[in-house]
Amino acid sequence: MTTKVSAEEMAKQRDFIRRVRELLEKYPAPPKAHVHTFGCQQNVSDGEKIKGMLCEMGYGLCDTPDGAELVIFNTCAVRENAEDRVFGNLGALKHNKQANPDMIIGVCGCMTEQEHVVKKIKRSFPHVDMVFGTNALHMLPELLYKQLCGRKRDFFIPKNDGVIAEGVPLRRENPLKASIPIMYGCNNFCSYCIVPYVRGRERSRDTEDIVREAENAVKSGAREILLLGQNVNSYGKELGTNFAELLRRVNAIDGEFRICYMSSHPKDATRGLIDAIAECEKVTRHFHLPVQSGSNRILELMNRRYTREDYIAITEYIREKVPNAALTSDIIVGFPGETYNDFCETLSLIRQVKFDSLYTFIYSPRKGTKAAEMDDPASAEEKGKWFRELLDVQSEIGRGMYEKYVGKTLRVLCEGEGRSNPALLTGRTEQDVIVDFDGDRSLIGKFVDVRIEQAFDWMLSGKTIE
Repeated sequence: MTTKVSAEEMAKQRDFIRRVRELLEKYPAPPKAHVHTFGCQQNVSDGEKIKGMLCEMGYGLCDTPDGAELVIFNTCAVRENAEDRVFGNLGALKHNKQANPDMIIGVCGCMTEQEHVVKKIKRSFPHVDMVFGTNALHMLPELLYKQLCGRKRDFFIPKNDGVIAEGVPLRRENPLKASIPIMYGCNNFCSYCIVPYVRGRERSRDTEDIVREAENAVKSGAREILLLGQNVNSYGKELGTNFAELLRRVNAIDGEFRICYMSSHPKDATRGLIDAIAECEKVTRHFHLPVQSGSNRILELMNRRYTREDYIAITEYIREKVPNAALTSDIIVGFPGETYNDFCETLSLIRQVKFDSLYTFIYSPRKGTKAAEMDDPASAEEKGKWFRELLDVQSEIGRGMYEKYVGKTLRVLCEGEGRSNPALLTGRTEQDVIVDFDGDRSLIGKFVDVRIEQAFDWMLSGKTIE
């Protein structure tokens, strides 16, 4: 059952915002805060809320820990290297704390929901002042007030299946793009994934709250609405609605903008949802549908709950209903127990589907997941060889997929300075393809028609059409 944070609790946190602001007014200048977010777009969205609360409390924001009175690391637990980076950066903060003993250091996000991580922070990083879990984000004003009043180390990790807190202030990273969480948590329990354990169970925000936030973002100048969830395709099940209906509601908002979404799960990518996307002219023509493997045996071990044949049928229906769509996916190489024959089935699926691009990873074990306990006989050398073979196959396919755009005119949201040349501009098409093109800086924030002249491995280039 969804636990929505009460209006009384949110009013209490607003009062703590006021109290912190009064404490900070004693400083000769607004103290600086540094927020470093690791990981996925959901974490970036949480980081925007952390910054929003801090700004309302009276902090200024800075890009590095140097000179900051407050540092918060908003962490990710999806892969081991993300955790290692956090621990490395936390260790480096010891010198900042020695130079400024009054500095407050906080750690939040997915890593803090893992018991072994919390124990390590307690034992190895005594300069960390507060640690709070993903379900305590809205309580930052209260936790920070207690720190400023001299409370000792605080580790606050509520144990529940997750909450929804509405009305948390936020400070968007990019005024052109509004990331809007529509749901939190995950019920899928893929055997390699730690997310359900650190983010809790699926819980959907009320449709009206989402639509209101999207309307306000568009009125404030956002040209891209990114609907966020661990599995947006399962949005609204406990509310008696679904993702297709939400897309139609957001699509009906007045204004010139586009709608993106992430992440999707193939098992919930229904024909009805694909039909809705085809009908909604503001929804991007980009389907990121993580397949992870082309082997049915491995998909079963991963607990993905679809087969290779199911996945291919979905992609064929997408191509039928949305012929100008781009298809991208995630692939895990070297899952425990994977053989070279299993890997070859993945290669054959890639050749059959013909993805525009892939996000590829060598399997990384996560403590607490079922996959971490499975036998894993393939060597790191073998997995590396398979990985390089995968990249070679996709590189050839990707070049062909990008070359199909040459000579076409595409609608591009101009985002800023060019990727390949600072004298150019850059943006993304409704297929989420990067395009560099000529034009004046006054085009930034506008939709532009660009005739594509050249295709590269990872982007396009072209000229604007007057």
